Amino acid sequence: MGTVRAKMVSLAHRVLLWTLPELRRAVDELVEDAGRSREFYLREIIERGLEETEDYYLASASADRIRQGVERTYSDEEIRADLGLDDKVRSRI
Repeated sequence: MGTVRAKMVSLAHRVLLWTLPELRRAVDELVEDAGRSREFYLREIIERGLEETEDYYLASASADRIRQGVERTYSDEEIRADLGLDDKVRSRI
């Protein structure tokens, strides 16, 4: 699986550099200023962007399920009661 991911990242590097010249300039400046390789920064951009995109869509899907009544939410009081916490415990914190 790691090899497939590495190949995808490598291909994404080439695509990004040729299709988004402003990204290439920004990354090249970062390489000059911070001293790491272009591949390092492109990998970071892709992986962090992938994580953020995944987080966004998972949260969006959860919000849709809540709106549709498929998934329920719990109040602070419900959670504290379920965990057996009360105001006495909270006031000691």
